[in-house]
Amino acid sequence: MNYKISHPTKVVECEINLPSSKSISNRLLIIKSLCMENFKIENISISDDTINLQKAISSKENTINIGDAGTSFRFLTSYLSIQTGQEFILTGSDRMKERPIKELVSVLRKMGAKIDYLENEGFPPLKIIGTDLEGGKIEIDGGISSQFITSILLIAPILKDGIQIKITEELVSEPYLKMTLKIMKEFGIESDWTNNIITINQQKYIPKDYTVEADWSAASFWFEIASLSKRCNIILNGLQQNSTQGDNRSVEIFNNLGVDSVFENGKLILTKNQNISPFQTYNLIETPDLYQPLRCTLFAKNIEADFSGIQTLKDKETDRIISVETELNKLNSIKIIDTHNDHRMAMSFAPLCLEFGKLQINDVEVVSKSYPDYWQDFKKAGFIISLLSD
Repeated sequence: MNYKISHPTKVVECEINLPSSKSISNRLLIIKSLCMENFKIENISISDDTINLQKAISSKENTINIGDAGTSFRFLTSYLSIQTGQEFILTGSDRMKERPIKELVSVLRKMGAKIDYLENEGFPPLKIIGTDLEGGKIEIDGGISSQFITSILLIAPILKDGIQIKITEELVSEPYLKMTLKIMKEFGIESDWTNNIITINQQKYIPKDYTVEADWSAASFWFEIASLSKRCNIILNGLQQNSTQGDNRSVEIFNNLGVDSVFENGKLILTKNQNISPFQTYNLIETPDLYQPLRCTLFAKNIEADFSGIQTLKDKETDRIISVETELNKLNSIKIIDTHNDHRMAMSFAPLCLEFGKLQINDVEVVSKSYPDYWQDFKKAGFIISLLSD
């Protein structure tokens, strides 16, 4: 399904209930399944990724197809490895089969996991036979994906010897590890992170009801909209000001791209300012998901920038660096944007109609991966959306 989108006034005034964080939701689902007692998760994400993880955990089938849900695939790789005596085939979409899993599998094998590659070495799908894993001291490359480390941390308290993880190389997406450890602590798990070593002893998860906060990654697209608008008053609901989500860095980054933000009574209010810097330097090693809305904003404002810390983007739903440049090159000509089966491509390019006029966005359903109500919220902001045939 394809949309033609535009905004008649470029003045954006709206109040948006942001989607809940799928990153937090997915961690909670693994914790809940490892906890000896049940607890409630309020405001859990309704994203495709979270729904697929819920289905996978509760499935009675031996074959689990997780689709495009990369986080879920990585979390399940460790989780299924400790389901003693059970055998699983863990697979996904064609793109998932191109996303590396070797570093995580290698570490789990050293811990005693029984995992085999069914097609290409180092890539999904996997055959996993659950067994009792050994903890103890392990090393893992922190430069590939923080999700590999989180995957092991979540099961660490269950292991007889706990775990001591030494992180080698430069760590990417560090805030996500801090998020993991903070959530685990809320369920009674103590940890120690000294220098590059994280230690978790054998413990039990203590159940508690939990309400999931809104998603700062989703908020980044509204910062982009605010920046590109002529005038705005955008109210975002559900965010926590002192969140462990790294993408709350949007406040700082977009302040220099024309966006003021202030918390009032639990609401984040975005308005315009005059702070526009002609050249920017960004290290996104901790927040790579901000690359697409940020790169699109800079392009629209004709601002040059140097980026670093974006090396993991090649292994996402698409190669995000190449895909973004491919589609940006269309804006002065055909204005038909392909989303490359990537939810963040759709949500980053749609706001560009504020600068480049009417745009066509193809395969708009991809937003359901993380923000199912994106297009409904887009309409609330005054954007005009018309349906085109495929």
